[in-house]
Amino acid sequence: MLAYVPALVCFLVFCFGVLVDRRRVSNAVFLGLAIVFAATALFLRLAAERPQLGSDVAIALLVLAALGVVALAWFLLVNGVTMVRKEGRSPANLLSLGAGLALVALLGLLVTALVLHTRTLLVAAATAVVLTGLVVFLFACFLLYAQLYERVRIRRRADYVVVLGSGLTGGDTVPPLLASRLDRAREEHARLSRRGRRPVLLTSGGQGPDEKLPESHAMADYLIARGVPADLVEREDRSTTTEENLRFSKALMERAKPDYRCVIVTNNYHVFRAAVTARRTGVRGHVIGARTASYFWPSAMIREFVALLLTYRRTNAAIFLLLVLGGLAIWWLGWSPSARV
Repeated sequence: MLAYVPALVCFLVFCFGVLVDRRRVSNAVFLGLAIVFAATALFLRLAAERPQLGSDVAIALLVLAALGVVALAWFLLVNGVTMVRKEGRSPANLLSLGAGLALVALLGLLVTALVLHTRTLLVAAATAVVLTGLVVFLFACFLLYAQLYERVRIRRRADYVVVLGSGLTGGDTVPPLLASRLDRAREEHARLSRRGRRPVLLTSGGQGPDEKLPESHAMADYLIARGVPADLVEREDRSTTTEENLRFSKALMERAKPDYRCVIVTNNYHVFRAAVTARRTGVRGHVIGARTASYFWPSAMIREFVALLLTYRRTNAAIFLLLVLGGLAIWWLGWSPSARV
């Protein structure tokens, strides 16, 4: 049973983190660690009690992992082509295609290292696999916890429903992606109103260089045209990023009601990062999401994950640097005069 202690400790830390603030990135990591430690303990117990079965399971897992990488690379490449065809060639739309090409490059490096069997290539391939494994683990943690966060609702009062902007089409038209956020906000507003409250719908978004008016104004017009009372719609029209959306909206809410609570509305792929940003900016509220087109979701989730990695870039850079240095140390020790004697 001692083998399960790390899993139990990580799960308890995860539960405590959720109780304190469910918007923490560390919650996702500790949940992932709990699952990994529990699975490892289970496998070790199986291998100890039934060695042959344990060996068969290990081989099966390796085969499944290899097939999974190939299937994932193919899926990302196909999705990347779809994104470019439907959404254009912006850097954000190329992420799934880039991830697929990176996996293909990794597979090529592994095959080359195994065929040529040189120490340099083997160490480089092993280091690349470890780095990729870390990224995959963090991404899996992000995906799993993002889904959990979105599905666990907190039934608290809300004085505001904040809708995050995402850009206009043609400079003045609400596009389908933003419309889905606004429709989700109307649903949430109606739900809160049925409970006897009159929350304010706060549209958040400034004016881009190619836009004829601030996003928040177009968003407010969209809501009012669909029956939301004009006196319950407020505009925040200075922000250009998610962080500014939340920081400037917070200032408006605090000025009107210092003890406010809010619900923040965005698209489902953006929910967890928006929640993390809300926590970092001190906004008192939770985040809910509107549905997104299925072809758009994979690339969007990769973009959100990359953005979170950059948010904690110092920590992630330090971990990646240690792993790279470890690979270099193994390579150096393997080629040092003392190792060759």
